[in-house]
Amino acid sequence: MKPAYEYGEEVRLIRNVRNDGTYPGMEVGELLIKRGAVGCVYDVGTYLQDQLIYRVHFLDEGRTVGCREEELIPVTAEWIPNRFEFRDKVITRITLASGGEIIAAKGTLGEIQKVMREPGRLYYLVRFGDDLYEVPERALAGEADAAPVVDAAQAEGGTG
Repeated sequence: MKPAYEYGEEVRLIRNVRNDGTYPGMEVGELLIKRGAVGCVYDVGTYLQDQLIYRVHFLDEGRTVGCREEELIPVTAEWIPNRFEFRDKVITRITLASGGEIIAAKGTLGEIQKVMREPGRLYYLVRFGDDLYEVPERALAGEADAAPVVDAAQAEGGTG
């Protein structure tokens, strides 16, 4: 196994890293480092003789954590920051349709199920009711910052 990153190399974390019980002083499952953070490779070791583990120091966060190779990219690689995370509540900014059929009207509440990345593209798998849809970030607002949705009767001066 030849490491992809060497001592001193800057890398970016592409997944949130949570405490698996090996980081002292924090609860299991607690967020250690958020995706997008930049760190410096401090050491390379192995786990169970078949996985490379990079000890990465994240200066801004003041933590050194173990990362698997698939959790890292070179700091120079393309990176599109994401606004929302798993289980965040979101509201549609626009009416969403697929194949001419409305899947979520403007103002519909949904829940982020997964952050998806492809070269040059960031989108989310969002649950609306029982269904999952791929939705670009620009079509979503955070639950806290979404403007209240006004129906047509209220917009025309009616009482709704």
